[in-house]
Amino acid sequence: MDKKTLATGALIALGIAGLFFWGAQNRASLPENSASQKSVLAAGETLYDFGTISMARGTVEKLFEVTNPTARDITLENLTTSCMCTTAFIVKRDARRGPFGMPGHGGSVPPANEVVKAGSTLAIAVVYDPAAHGPAGIGSIDRFVYLEDETGGVLELEIKANVTP
Repeated sequence: MDKKTLATGALIALGIAGLFFWGAQNRASLPENSASQKSVLAAGETLYDFGTISMARGTVEKLFEVTNPTARDITLENLTTSCMCTTAFIVKRDARRGPFGMPGHGGSVPPANEVVKAGSTLAIAVVYDPAAHGPAGIGSIDRFVYLEDETGGVLELEIKANVTP
């Protein structure tokens, strides 16, 4: 092989390695402590599949019911999402508090600071915007909402869909 071919191959290999590194740095991830501790809060349903949805029809929403099965009040400290296309709201009667979104995207995410009374339920509305990523957002999606309680435990809610134009 000549030097030009070797140099071109080396540049291509460096480019691919750089893309892998960049992708790993920009991937949305769980809050740091979530892998080590599960939340004391619970949800009967933690996964919802919207099926096939259209960008043209706008946002879709799922209401998740989160319960505090313990004998003491638990504070939901943080409510975040895995992607900027997904937001979450705390719902009480006809009032919504939020939006809570992806950390580091468009500013900071406010703390939730919501007390979930012992034995009570809290509604979390998860809103997905299929048009947020433009034409590149067509196909399968898998997004997450993270509820971090005062103990550092995390409850993970998940939504899926197949996005069409």
